[in-house]
This record gives sequence, structure tokens and C-alpha cells, in this order.
Amino acid sequence: MRLYDLSIPTGIQTPAWPSYEPLQVQYFKRLSFNGANGQIIHSSNHVGTHLDGQCHFVTGGQDIASIPLDRLYGPGVIVDLSDIARDYGIYTSRDIEQRVDVREDDILFIHTGYSRYGWDQPEADEQRYMLRHPGPTREFWQWCLEKRIKLLGVDCGSQDHPMNTKIRDWRPDEAAKAEAALREQYGKGLADIFPPEDYQGMHFGLFPSGILHVECLGGEIRQLLNQRTTIGVFPWKFKDGEAAFCRVVAFHED
Repeated sequence: MRLYDLSIPTGIQTPAWPSYEPLQVQYFKRLSFNGANGQIIHSSNHVGTHLDGQCHFVTGGQDIASIPLDRLYGPGVIVDLSDIARDYGIYTSRDIEQRVDVREDDILFIHTGYSRYGWDQPEADEQRYMLRHPGPTREFWQWCLEKRIKLLGVDCGSQDHPMNTKIRDWRPDEAAKAEAALREQYGKGLADIFPPEDYQGMHFGLFPSGILHVECLGGEIRQLLNQRTTIGVFPWKFKDGEAAFCRVVAFHED
């Protein structure tokens, strides 16, 4: 068995999700004076590879510490959608099932290919990574419920399409580009594809049922594309935490 690290490195250069506070690190003691190095960090929880807890979107929902371990470990599949991924594009459940066998209670990780625009990569492009990655519509999260997916993951800024988040309001320039791209690709605009009642459906539509997300996957994910494997997600046992940094590992029999 070989271990594959599906996490990205997290440091002061790692971009947080738009508007969220990035990671800050400072030393409060040094080896030369105190006999040991010590650091303090200050950050939002949505920097680098991280797990969204249920209480991120559900009042009274489970915090990170309350998530049972068996919800964070088990059989799963990593699907490669990079061949169809494009800026502001839409992927569907059919796209998934044409490529891999998804079973009930699976962990499902989605490789859009936009991890290549991560901050530590040769093609680094923060705006493309956070603002233009593809995402799904209502059809997809309803399929996740019917399929009883255990846990989701994606190799870009959010499991939701960026234009189905507050980014659509914060960046009208990007929204205008998305409007044009979607009309060219699908013959429909943002208001038709993402109506108000579907706002952040990958969060609001799934979290009440306990289907959570890992966002900003990367690392060695490209070595396991379209393969079944065993996946573990390891956040710290964060009492009252709405999200947490995590290490994501595939336990794969080569």
C-alpha cells in the first residue's frame, strides 16, 4: 500500500477564499534567546486544503470535533473532469458517471484540473483558481443526495460554482465574463442557471443531510485519476469549529 498526499501546502502565500482572512504567522520566541522557536498563527479556517463543517452553514449543526471518524474515512473514487473543464463551465452527474463507478456511501473527489492554477504551481493564477473554476447546478447536488455520497472534495476554491456564491456580487467584472461565457456554451445566462433559490446549493442543499466538503485538494491527486481508492480526511479535533485545515490522504494499493 502506498500513501498519496492530496493536500496543498499552506503558508502565508496561500490565498484564502475571497474576502476571508489569509494566514498570518509570527514568532513569539526564538531559539537563540528562548531555547526554542515558537509561533502564533492568525487565520480564517478556509485557507489551503480544508474541511467545511456542518455548522458552517447550518445553525446548531455539527462542529468539526463532532464529525464521526467513519464519515471522514472510507472507500471512494477520484474522477477526472479536466478534459471538459473550462472557465465558468458546468459539470453534471452524467459527466461523473461516464468516467467512474460511484457507489452509495462513497467519498467522491473531483479533479477539475484547476489545481494547476494553485499558488505553488508553475501556472499559478489566483483569480482563475478562485473565480473561474467550473461547478455544478441543482441537478448535481440532488444526485449527491440520491446517491448518498458520504463526502465530497474538489481541487479548486469551492464546491459551488463561483458565480453561485457572493463572488458574483463582489466581482461584477467576472460576472459579466461568466454571463457571456455561459450564454455561448449553454444558451442561458446566470439568472437562468443559478436562480436565487439555488444560491450556494452545494452547501445549503447538502450540509443539512451531513454531506460535507473538502476544498482546495491538490498534491498527488493527478496520480489517482479515475481510480477507486481509500480516502482519509484528517482535521484537528476542533471544538466549536465551523471548518478546519486538514491533511487528505489516499491509501492506495498499487
